[in-house]
Amino acid sequence: MSFEAITSIAQAETDAKAAVAAAEAKAKQMLSDAQAAGKAAVDAACSKAEEELAELNRQAKEKAKGDAQTLAGELENQKAVLRSRAEARLDQAASLVVERIVNS
Repeated sequence: MSFEAITSIAQAETDAKAAVAAAEAKAKQMLSDAQAAGKAAVDAACSKAEEELAELNRQAKEKAKGDAQTLAGELENQKAVLRSRAEARLDQAASLVVERIVNS
């Protein structure tokens, strides 16, 4: 083999090793970029989920408060109705007791 052929083969091997090293470096960089992008996407999704959860929690508390107020109003109405019935019957009961005492 001639010296030029050996030099040419050695240069080709050096170029091939450099190309492989460059490809490996590029692959590592692409992997690193993909991992960073994936982490950023996961972080963004977590942040969005936390915000949505906080909003849903706020809405649930508001609804529960409104429902509690509605129920309290209904119970007050029922209490007033029962109280008025009891007061009406109180007079009847007092009259009945007096009548039984007097007749005894």
